[in-house]
This record gives sequence, structure tokens and C-alpha cells, in this order.
Amino acid sequence: MTTTIDKPAIRAQPRLLHLVAVGFLAATLLSAWSIDFAPAALIDGADDVVALLDRMLPPRLDNPGRIADLAVQTLLMAVLGTVLAAIASVPLAFLAARNTSPHPAVYAVARAIITFCRAMPDLLFAVLFVRALGIGVLPGILALALHSIGMLGKLFADAIEATDLGPREAVRSTGAGYFREMLNAVVPQVVPSWIGTFVYRIDINLRMSVVLGFVGAGGIGFALQDALRGLIYPRALGIVGVILVAITAMELLSIAIRRMLLDPAHGGPRRDRAVRFGFSGLLIGTVFATFVVLDLDPVSLFTWIGPSIEVFGRMIPPDFDALGADLFEAAAQTIAIGVVATAIGIVFSLPVGILAARNVTPNAATYWVARAWILLVRAVPELILAVVFVAALGLGPVAGTCALAIGSIGFLAKLVADAIEEIEPGPMEAVRSIGGGWWKTLFAAVLPQSIPAIVGAGLYLLDVNVRTSTILGIVGAGGIGFLLFESIRTINFDVAGAIVIVIFVIVYAIERLSGWIRSRLV
Repeated sequence: MTTTIDKPAIRAQPRLLHLVAVGFLAATLLSAWSIDFAPAALIDGADDVVALLDRMLPPRLDNPGRIADLAVQTLLMAVLGTVLAAIASVPLAFLAARNTSPHPAVYAVARAIITFCRAMPDLLFAVLFVRALGIGVLPGILALALHSIGMLGKLFADAIEATDLGPREAVRSTGAGYFREMLNAVVPQVVPSWIGTFVYRIDINLRMSVVLGFVGAGGIGFALQDALRGLIYPRALGIVGVILVAITAMELLSIAIRRMLLDPAHGGPRRDRAVRFGFSGLLIGTVFATFVVLDLDPVSLFTWIGPSIEVFGRMIPPDFDALGADLFEAAAQTIAIGVVATAIGIVFSLPVGILAARNVTPNAATYWVARAWILLVRAVPELILAVVFVAALGLGPVAGTCALAIGSIGFLAKLVADAIEEIEPGPMEAVRSIGGGWWKTLFAAVLPQSIPAIVGAGLYLLDVNVRTSTILGIVGAGGIGFLLFESIRTINFDVAGAIVIVIFVIVYAIERLSGWIRSRLV
């Protein structure tokens, strides 16, 4: 019985893999044609990019004190936004986990909330909150918090669904109620996973908070936008340098914190309790410092609801007729930007990811160079890259595609490297034992094991890129984002509502399709 089930599944995987490859290639060619994306045009525009970079040198900081204050503001926004999201995500995760949700209807509603928060770009939330609450850090913090619920709520719920049923049955046998059962049997199992996810999300939110200043939602992005609008490129490059340092330092710090909190190999229970107590104290102190440094009234974390509902409510009913065919043409352009950028990211990230895998890289020097390149590329937000390409290549989807493609290389290369490092070492040792060299080991033992995970990572990248491409229009880099921000700027909220619905449908459809394919391959 087992044999008859497993063999068709084994045959189906390569067949589906081939269909996905052919379909994605066709979609890439069609998308490149629809946005006039040609390699020859990029080669011709390379001189313009080099000329722009030359105008940025040497970088300078005209007001280091102010830039440092804005950098600290950006970091504190990221921390507080993540904390608020975590507080909201914990009860939501229990409602969205199949094994702890009290009712299927509650489960469906909780999952819908999580999906909506994940599908809507953080910059879109920021624009709407700025319109409702005014310019400042509060709209940025709320935007980060709402968007983070989409990730934290999902991963928190997934961790709950993966818990062992035994401790719950033991607690339940003592006559404990639902809340006691969750607190004593479920929470201890999921805390390590939740901590790792929370720390990683702070790292992500720091990158996101950099660009929120482009729409007046606080942080260092406001100073960068001001420099770019004034064509003061050396100052802009200096600010980008500060952003790179801050993001790199935060990534290294988050790696160290995750290792201290989650690695049980060193020290005992006393050490683990001390580290977690210290981290909790540091986090609580940072949250209190955020309210003081940002001059933020704690009451404002509750009073924002009324004005925001008023603005969000003006988007209903949505007006699909005002833009007509332009709306759907812009939506198709957004998808095309995401598809082409993903294809470029896949092509260039594979070799980098292979060289950045510790168990495959030829030597330590190659490993560190590849990892440094990944870190450098990931540290620059796509919106900043889009500004550079728009200035060099002009307005349109080509600039957005180039920016998104560069960001994709760093993002996917890290996922590829992590996937390769997790493969079984047995097949590699077998190939080497019969005299197989580096190339033979790569193609005979490494890639066959890692291809399903790499395909899954590529599909996830497509999901992320389509979502990101919806906001590139704010700087003229093509896609539906331009129509969205223009409609909000001109207070046509009913039109903005129609665009938001289209964005949600696109992102949700891509997410469901890629999720289904990943479930069949990984």
C-alpha cells in the first residue's frame, strides 16, 4: 500500500517542477516584453548609473547630530512597532491555530486578519495613518505594528500547531481550564520559537522603518528623501552609509541575541534564565526609552483608532470606474515587475548562495566574501535603490525592476545558502569517496537535495516581490503604487479603496498559488 502511494508522489514532483519552470519562463518572457525590459537597454543605461554614482562621491554628512537622532528614532520605531505587534499576535495566534482555536469560524476570522495584515504593504499603512494622524513617528510605528502582525501572527500560530499534545492532556487531567492549559502546557513549548521570530522581525522592521520617512512617517528616511529631492546626492549617499551601518549592526546583534537565547549547547538552565531575564529587561527598558526619546504619549496608542477608522471608512464603497482600464493595466505592470525581478534574482543569487553555504563553499575566504555581499545587498531597501535607478534611467517599470532585482539577489541568496547548509551530508561524502571533485559533488549530491527548498524559496520571493512592487510607484518606478499614492494625495479615497482591493487580490492570489506549489514540492 505504501509503495503504490509513494511512487506516484515521487514521479509527480519532477513533473510539477518542470511545469513550474516552463510556466515561470513563459511568464518572465511575457512580463519582460510587456514592460519593455531589454538587457540591451540596461547596458546602454549603465553609463547613466555610473555617472549618478560618481555625482554621489564623496559622501558627506552635513548635520551628523540630526542624522544620528533620526537613526536612533528609526531604531526605536522598529522596536516599539514589533513589541506592539507581538502583544497583538499572541492572542490572535491562539485563535488562528487549529489545535487551540475555540471554533472554526473564529479560526477563519483570525487567519483572515493575519492574511490581510501580511498582504498590505507597510508603506501603504503608513500613508493612510499619516493622512489620519498627521506627520510624525506614530503613523510609522502603527504601520510597522499592523504589517508585522501578518508575519508574527502566522508564525506564532504555526508554532502552536506544532506543539506536543501530551503536556496539554496532562494539565487538562488536573481539571484546569482553557487558559491554564494554554499557559502551562502550550506557552512553554512555543516560547523559544516565538523569541527567535520576534528578534528576526525587529531586524526586518528596521529595514522597513528606513523608508517610512518617504511618506512623512518619521525616521531617517525623511532626511534621505529631502536630500534626494534637493538633488544633493553626496548628502544622500552619506545618509545611506549611516543606514547601512545601522542595519548591519542590527543584523549582527540579532544573530548574537538569537544564539544566546536559543542555543542550549553552552551553559545550563541558570545561564538560560539569566540571558532571558537580561534580554527582557533590555527590551522593557528600550520600550520605556522609546516613549521618552520620541516624546510619544502612551494614550496615543489607543486614541488613533477613531481618526484612522474615519479615513479608512472613506475608502468604502470603492470606485473602480474612475481609473477604468488604467487600473488593471497598472496592476498587470506590477505583476510583471515582480516576475521579471524574481527571475533575475534567481539567476544571480544561485551562484552567490552556493558559495555562501558553509558546507559547500571552496574555502573560508570565498564564504566570507559571499556572505558580506549578501549582507550588503540586503541592507539597502528596495525603495532607495528605486530612487537611484529612477534618477539614472528615468521614470517607469524598468527602474523598479532593476531595484527589485538587486534586492532579490541578496534576499534569495541567503535563503539558498541556508537551504544548502541544511542538506544531509551523506550523499556528499559518498560522491567524494569515489573521487568526485567540487563540481561533481555540487551537481550529483548538493543540488538534487536542495532544489525543492530552493524552488520554495523562489516562490516565496515572487510573493514578496509582487507585494513590494506595489509601493515602488511612490518614486515613479512603475506599477500600481503610483496610482495609489496619487489618489491618496488628491483625497480620492474611494479610488484608493478600489486600488487597495486590487492589490490585496493580487497579493493573496500569488501567495495562495505559491503556497500550493511549495506544499507539493517541499
